Amino acid sequence: MSSDRRSLLRLADASSDTSGVLPQSFSSCFTILLNVQEGSTDPPGCAVILREVIHLRKTNASQKARMSEELSLNINIKEPRWDQGTFMGRAKHFFMVTDPRNVLLSSETLEDARVIMENYRAGVVKPGLTEDELWRAKYIYDSAFHPDTGEKMFVIGRMSAQVPMNMSITGSMLTFYRTTPAVVFWQWVNQSFNAVVNYTNRSGDAPMTVNQLGAAYVSATTGAVVTALGLKSLATRLPPIMSRFVPFAAVAAANCINIPFMRQRELKYGIPVMDENGNRLGESPNAAKQAIIQVVVSRIGMAVPAMAIPPVIMNALEKRAFMKRFPILNAPIQVGLVGLCLVFATPLCCALFPQKSSMSVSGLEADLQERIRQTSPNTSTVYFNKGL
Repeated sequence: MSSDRRSLLRLADASSDTSGVLPQSFSSCFTILLNVQEGSTDPPGCAVILREVIHLRKTNASQKARMSEELSLNINIKEPRWDQGTFMGRAKHFFMVTDPRNVLLSSETLEDARVIMENYRAGVVKPGLTEDELWRAKYIYDSAFHPDTGEKMFVIGRMSAQVPMNMSITGSMLTFYRTTPAVVFWQWVNQSFNAVVNYTNRSGDAPMTVNQLGAAYVSATTGAVVTALGLKSLATRLPPIMSRFVPFAAVAAANCINIPFMRQRELKYGIPVMDENGNRLGESPNAAKQAIIQVVVSRIGMAVPAMAIPPVIMNALEKRAFMKRFPILNAPIQVGLVGLCLVFATPLCCALFPQKSSMSVSGLEADLQERIRQTSPNTSTVYFNKGL
């Protein structure tokens, strides 16, 4: 067999489909080509046609592959990627949202994520966008933009800033707890930071005036600092190891003061409640109470490992010779221990309750219940963003 005919047979073999069977057009072309005499020179024009057919076939195959890889518009990006009905699903969600690396993302990256999200909601998919890239954009967006207002959140108020900010502040509170000026200063710093976080992660979309925000801040920080000083005075009559836990007790008590004060507008006017389809049904102060209680419990839970474990470890370490020789290591070791605890405590405690919380219609205010019965009689449960 001639080299030309062998080349054509190899070409036919390469162009065959997965079953090894050539299309009808290919077969007819090869019937002509293989009947050419050995002494023939150039193959007839069918070879050229065959090559064009093969090229078109490969082009069509690649187009079909690209079409099969196009991102579906049926992905529900309104909800987290993992099942929020389980603790593990919520934990995976919050490990992404509270990832400290998100704080380092540039404004351009955040804006790209916002554009991807808004376009996808409008039915527009960026060419070449994969499902994993879509979810990554969602979690970048969720970490930096408020779920109700859509506004970019103040950077230190984002949940992704919780670990780096809290490890510095909490580590300092646990290190400098012996003098009254130190207690006052670090409690003030901590409660100022908490006030920013509580306002940034509030539920609802109603704005607070500067006067309301100022009054809430002064009330929250003053109450928290006074509580810390009161607990410190009681701790003077306790063993030294117990006095190390004064900052934790002060933070736990302060959270019960700070969060309700910073979100007092919600308690007065309510937060938006929706049906299962996201249709807004009204505002409910009762839903706000439930949301704030859940957030207080979560925040105190976050503080437990970071403020209860390091004091025990440091109490043992400070008795060692190397710590007595290098007391300057006290603060960095304490900060490092706090940071290690917070990396896990922050997302796990955020996951104690679903971000999209719910309550029965019967638990709402009487006038809102009546309004829901009239406008949405089949609704028995309402949903709301509890905040963080």
